Amino acid sequence: MFFNYKKNRAWAENLSIIMQIGLTMAGCIVFCFFVGLYIDKWLGLKGIFVTIFTILGVIGGGVTVYRQIMEVIEDKGNDRENRGNGVR
Repeated sequence: MFFNYKKNRAWAENLSIIMQIGLTMAGCIVFCFFVGLYIDKWLGLKGIFVTIFTILGVIGGGVTVYRQIMEVIEDKGNDRENRGNGVR
């Protein structure tokens, strides 16, 4: 049995948005962690920059995820308005 995209379209779109948000957040945190780790090794410090950059990764990931969510909400609002006007 194959996946019927037309029947499960809303479910599949919501799943893809959630996966995108999770991967974006994780990517920001992991990237900043390794940047902090590299700087700590380069300067010979013990975890100062790892902590700072991990916190910056969480904040940056949160801001990016917030923007993505607001974009999705805005797009769905525009779709509802266009359907009411007879535009598809």
